[in-house]
Parts: sequence; structure tokens; C-alpha cells
Amino acid sequence: MDALSDAFNHQDLVSHPRMQKRETKHRIFVNRSLQLDKIRFFGFDMDYTLARNIGIALYCLFAEYKSPAYEELAFDILKRRLVHVGYPEEISKFKYEPSFPVRGLWFDRTYGTFLKIDQFGNILRCMRGFKLIQGQGQAVNVHTIIEIHMLSCIIHMLISDPTHVLMDTGIKKGNLYMSYTSIYEDVRTAADWMHQDELKRHTVADLYRYLDQDNRLCSLLDRLRSNGAKVFMLTNSGFEYTNAIMTHILQIPRADGTVRKWTSYFDYIVIDAKKPEFFQEGTILRVVAQTTGQRSIGHHMGALETGQIYSGGSCQVFSNLIGARGKDVLYVGDHIFGDILKSKKTVGWRTYLVIPELANEIYVWKKKKALFDRLQDLDNSLENSYRDLNIASNVKPDVGDIQREIRAVAQGMEDSYGLLGSMFRNGSRHTFFSSQVLRFADLYSFSCINLIYYPLCYMFRAPSMLMPHESTVSHEDSPLDSFSELDTTPCGLSRRSQKLSQINLPIDDVNILRSMGPYDCLSNSSDGGCAEEANDETRPIFH
Repeated sequence: MDALSDAFNHQDLVSHPRMQKRETKHRIFVNRSLQLDKIRFFGFDMDYTLARNIGIALYCLFAEYKSPAYEELAFDILKRRLVHVGYPEEISKFKYEPSFPVRGLWFDRTYGTFLKIDQFGNILRCMRGFKLIQGQGQAVNVHTIIEIHMLSCIIHMLISDPTHVLMDTGIKKGNLYMSYTSIYEDVRTAADWMHQDELKRHTVADLYRYLDQDNRLCSLLDRLRSNGAKVFMLTNSGFEYTNAIMTHILQIPRADGTVRKWTSYFDYIVIDAKKPEFFQEGTILRVVAQTTGQRSIGHHMGALETGQIYSGGSCQVFSNLIGARGKDVLYVGDHIFGDILKSKKTVGWRTYLVIPELANEIYVWKKKKALFDRLQDLDNSLENSYRDLNIASNVKPDVGDIQREIRAVAQGMEDSYGLLGSMFRNGSRHTFFSSQVLRFADLYSFSCINLIYYPLCYMFRAPSMLMPHESTVSHEDSPLDSFSELDTTPCGLSRRSQKLSQINLPIDDVNILRSMGPYDCLSNSSDGGCAEEANDETRPIFH
């Protein structure tokens, strides 16, 4: 052990092997380490997880909705509904612009503004209609990109009309007053109506126009089950829509001409889950007749049968019936709140977030590398301007030019992503959405299909997370002599290097949580893996 420690203390003996990464488009990114062969249950959402779209908008995990055609369909249905309930016919002229809306925006119902905020709640960007304004207000709510676009269109139309009087919290024309809150509620109600039936009806009527097929999905589901794991689908959609979508994407003729029923790819199937309620009290678990879609009138109490479709239930009941503990399950979903946050916080499932927009984010990140490098250089220049100053300095450095260029470069970075910028950052600051991804998604990628590019014994290991005192202080920038006084302090460096046998107390009386040695994690772990990854139950789940 001493020889090994000495070896690690010599810089000339330390080497860092180059990490070999998969192709970017095939990669899964890791926030918390996960050992794939420890997963006994793989769960999938359907809408925008199994059903995916080629572009970036409404999201489905198994089925792949074609974008922007699918968003345009939803936007047109929403327009017609709002005109039907009394909004001006002029709304019909609105056109969906796929480059405008991004996920992760918040809407201030009081002041009618969309807010892009950072992980601490500070406003990064504020927009009313399609106009950037000074941020204000605090009451915000998250929306889908279709609602973001529609709300922006309506508010922009109303505030641009010279006959309208703009108030702080709404618009007035004569004796008519419309608050931003009422506009929001109208759009939300119309969107709920659309998602109940109308959008699904149009989708099912033309599946090949709005939905893609991918043979790799069948291979993925079969491979997961071949390793002894169970695979389940958990979706909020009802029987008729689920059956139509899954038939389209899974009942594809195989090489020998045979076609398997879509239910044969799963061990358990739950529809009408009503997430996020499913992860709390839930609803009654019922059996669904596959020929008619009829739900049983009683509460299902027995074991769950392979290939049978069930409706409703709760996570507690479902987990008890299949014998799953929280850390045994890897759940793949696209919705940061309903799928990922709730399953992580409430029941402790491991989580895999599908972010279709990630492809574009990475593309810009790589293509605009010069902008990111320039921002880093400017940050260094700003720091250097204050480097030799202390509390006795009376002269304030002139950093105005540097600050203006930082703002210009940050804006250039934002513009590279689209009209509303990146969903993950604004300049060097992370958005609230990115903080939620970091906090609640163990893994994330732009498709669940990327699981096929990893062996089922794979160890997804999270990169080292450095705090500012680690990331901004190099190991070589200060001579060790400057810390020599630490050797003499009660908890100094020399004291920390002592062994337990050198302390003048009986070993049984020493109540110390000692640091683990290089081999401790191997000897203390029952499976040969480091305890950090092997014992998931010891890892905190933050609330």
C-alpha cells in the first residue's frame, strides 16, 4: 500500500490513458454511474420515447413522429380550436416556425412573458410575443413547444395592434379587457382538448405521414429480454391509440416474412397510467380486453401476465406485482417532470431521459467551438484585470470593453442555436432545464435506440465533477512550501497521513470514518465493483 501511494505521488509516473468514445450520434451521456447488468427491469414510455419523431418537438420514445409535420398538425388543430371558442379569425394565418420554440421556457401568467431562467431562478432572457424585453415577475409555468409558439403568436398579435391599450397584466380594447392569465388558460384548455382525441385521430388516420418505423427497436427490445431482464411499457395513452401506434412501429415483417404481435416484445404493458399520479396514489389497476379495449370493472389483484395489457394502477402496486425495487428499474422517458423527476424522487428508479434536441445542441457546440473558446479567453482576461489588486487598491480597472464583448459573444452563441437560444445554457450559465437534467436523469441521449450500441454488461461511469476550488486551481500553480504551515495545525497534512496504529488510543475507542484506500472499494464490494456504483441504495436522492 505504501509503495503504491508513493507511486501515485510522483507526477512522472502518472499517465492518463486516452478515453476511446463511441460516435457522437450513438452515445449515451452519464450524470450518475450505472451498471447495466444490475438492471432487472427496463421500462419505456411510449409517446415520444418509443414513438419518436425525426425532428425535435413533441416527444415519443418508441414511435418516431416526423417533424415538423407533426408539430404543424398540432399547431393547425390548436388554431382551429381557438377560433372556434371565439378568438379572432386572424389566428388562422399563423404559421408554425420549428426554429422558434424550445423546451424549458417558463411562462409568466401575470405579465404575459416567456422566461428563460438559470438554475438559480435568475432571468436569462425575457420575451413578450416575439419581442425581447426587460425581465420581470415570478409566477411561471412550464409549457410544451406548441403552446409556447401559440401563446407567443397571440400575444404578439394583440400587443402589435395600435387600437389596443397595453396594460401591465393584459390588453384592453374599449370595454373589453383580456388578461395574460386568461389567454394562457384559453390556450391550455384548447391544448388539453386537442390532446384528448383530435390530434390522435388525425395521427392514426395517416400513420405513415406522421410516424417513422425503425427495425432497430425490435432488436433492442429482444436483446434486453434475452439477457434475463424484464421489459415493460408504461404510457398515459389509451388502448386504441397505443394499439394503433405500436402495431405500426413493431409489427414490421421480419427477414423470413413473419410478423410478431407487438405485445410479444414486452413482459408487462400498462396504459392509461396517468403519470405523474401513477408514482403517487395512482388509480385502479384493471385488465384490458385486447380485442375490444374494454376495461374490467374490478381491481386486478393477481400476478401480471406476459403479453396482457393493463390499465391504470400505481407504481407501488405495479412494483409489488413484478417484484421490483427502485434501483432495479431503468425507466426511459422524454418528460423531465412526469417521467424522470417523479420516478426518481418518488420511487427511486434509475432514469434515462430522451432529449431529441440534443443532436442540434451538440452540432452547434462542435461547429461554434471558436465562440466558446473566445468566451473562455474573455473570462480569463476579466479575471486578469483584477489579479494584482487587493483591498488597499483605489483604482478600479476599466473592464467595460471586456464585459461588452462577453455579452456580444454570449449573444452570438445563443443565436447559433436558434431564435430562443440553447435549451441548456445562456453563454456560460446553465439553464434551469439543464440543472433538472443533471439532478434527475442518470443517463440521457437523443434516442433510446442508442442502447443497442452498448453491451448489456456496460458500466456507465459519470465523469468527475469538480468544484470551483478544484477546477480553477491547478496542481502545479503554487509551490508546496506556501502550505507548509498546515503541517503543524491540529488537523494538518502530517496528521492526516498517520495510521490508526500511530494514534495513542485503543482501536476500539477510535470513532473515525477513515478514507478508503485504493483497494478498499474492491474488497468491500460484493460484486467486485466500486461501492460508489455497486451500492445504489447508499447514494442520496436529493429532494
